[in-house]
Amino acid sequence: QVQLIESGGGLVQVGDSLRLSCTSSSRAFSAYPMAWFRQAPGKEREFVAAIAYDSSKRTYADSVKGRFTIAKDIAKATMSLQMDSLKPEDSAVYFCARSVRFTISTDEDAYNIWGQGTQVTVSS
Repeated sequence: QVQLIESGGGLVQVGDSLRLSCTSSSRAFSAYPMAWFRQAPGKEREFVAAIAYDSSKRTYADSVKGRFTIAKDIAKATMSLQMDSLKPEDSAVYFCARSVRFTISTDEDAYNIWGQGTQVTVSS
């Protein structure tokens, strides 16, 4: 069994930065793409960023491109999301997930293992 655990969320002001982390056993990071999704209260879950199993390819939602950076460290079994220039619309619960497919995807149906989420709140 694989469990993903997110951390690093918090309450910040507009323009601040946060770094989210997702940790698990190496099995969760070694062979398949992984991604970050987010969900605000009353809203549908939306794609944020994804990364290939070997970090050879990265994909970002247009709303975060240029501000967020996704990365993986296989040796440490850690995936991160560096978030800069945060905006109020970035406020949400952020989830990490592992794909069941061999190529990266923006579709949540491609991911079968999910963490419980970490809250990010950006005040204005």
